[in-house]
Amino acid sequence: MPHDGIPHHHHHDDDHHHTPADGWKNTGVRVIPGDSLDANTAQTPGMNRAAAINLARVGAQKIWAGTVHIHANAKTGAHHHGALESVIYVVKGRARMRWGEKLEFVAEAGPGDFIFVPPYVPHQEINASTEETLECVLVRSDNEAVVVNLEIEPVEKPEQVLWVDPIHKAPPAGA
Repeated sequence: MPHDGIPHHHHHDDDHHHTPADGWKNTGVRVIPGDSLDANTAQTPGMNRAAAINLARVGAQKIWAGTVHIHANAKTGAHHHGALESVIYVVKGRARMRWGEKLEFVAEAGPGDFIFVPPYVPHQEINASTEETLECVLVRSDNEAVVVNLEIEPVEKPEQVLWVDPIHKAPPAGA
């Protein structure tokens, strides 16, 4: 028995206990090419989300990952992601994040920076550049892409709303 009192089993039989018949050939490591991401995921006005890793594409049970592109000078509407934790990694461009019940707090991030968004935090992503697309990698703590768009009057109004997401449908013509 090891000195920490916890039995450690080193039976080599266990190592291959769950190995599939193909030896992980088709269910092991997956490479998802950047040009094959799936844009059919929850959206917020002003940003393009594309899924790389989720339940539907690779069977991910506990995480969601993909890319986010926010066009020059564009801002998202205020939203949160329910119980999910989010990590944003800035690849290119300048991100401005606003958050809080009135989006009263602000911070900026550049290439190489990570941003952590805890569950239920109202926030708004803003491209701080007027010329350059903001490119980010996004990872969430669940395979669901939960987006709750909020009716908060943002400090910075979304100017370039490039499409309407499935949660807030466009008003009928003539409305």
